Amino acid sequence: MKTPKRIQPLVEEGLVDEVIRQLMSGKEATVYVVRCGDDIRCAKVYKDASQRSFRHAATYHEGRTVKNSRQARAMEKGSRYGRKMQEAVWQSAEVDALYRLAAAGVRVPEPYLCFEGVLLMELVADAEGNAAPRLNDVELSEALALAFHASLLEQVVRMLCAGVVHGDLSEFNILVGADGPVIIDLPQAVDAAGNNDAKAMLERDVANLATYFGQFAPELRVSQYGKEIWHLYQGGLLHPGIALSGQVEADTRPVNVDEVLREVEAVREEEEARQRYLQEAAES
Repeated sequence: MKTPKRIQPLVEEGLVDEVIRQLMSGKEATVYVVRCGDDIRCAKVYKDASQRSFRHAATYHEGRTVKNSRQARAMEKGSRYGRKMQEAVWQSAEVDALYRLAAAGVRVPEPYLCFEGVLLMELVADAEGNAAPRLNDVELSEALALAFHASLLEQVVRMLCAGVVHGDLSEFNILVGADGPVIIDLPQAVDAAGNNDAKAMLERDVANLATYFGQFAPELRVSQYGKEIWHLYQGGLLHPGIALSGQVEADTRPVNVDEVLREVEAVREEEEARQRYLQEAAES
């Protein structure tokens, strides 16, 4: 096929020899199957922010930083240069997450490089060597649904132990490779300790799994794995391989109102200090 304009620089640099076909097109990127020497890989071409349909992007940007103060100020102001930097951060987030998660033993595609808005990475294959299908395109029995659900919960736990929450996990961004489920699409991944919405995102990710697999194994619909996983994480008890029950005991202890108010006040003071710093940095 004709080489897409965004992949042409990789061809000119000798990183890609041939674009074989388009594999899929989603809300944030288009993925192509490419040949790199003797290897078949995939090239993920990110769409511009104006073309992406991914919503609530600001929520996912929280906790992401850049070391260059000029870039940080530009991103805060939303200037043209700042938007360009924000796009670079958005794209590099997936590469960073892939390396981080692969090192933690999470089943994700192996990344090779990100160049000019194109991520070159492993092509996940099925048992026949073809591009692996998405989970939503695979016929499941109850037994297989339970096995896949357990495998993915283990991956979610490993991710959280590595400090990462996927943030948009569903049957549409999980591939079924030769050795089981592989998690993909991570530009919106957030740092569990640096994003105030990490808990809600983790619970939503796990709830999405329960809803999907619950079609085949109804008992999963009433499970509380998300709450259990976050509870263990907060308590410093979460580790890869931990046995989960899917249940969480209700906390019946009375609320300490004074402690809650102190936490609210601390957050308010921290935000005021942050705003003062940003204003001073913008004026300097």
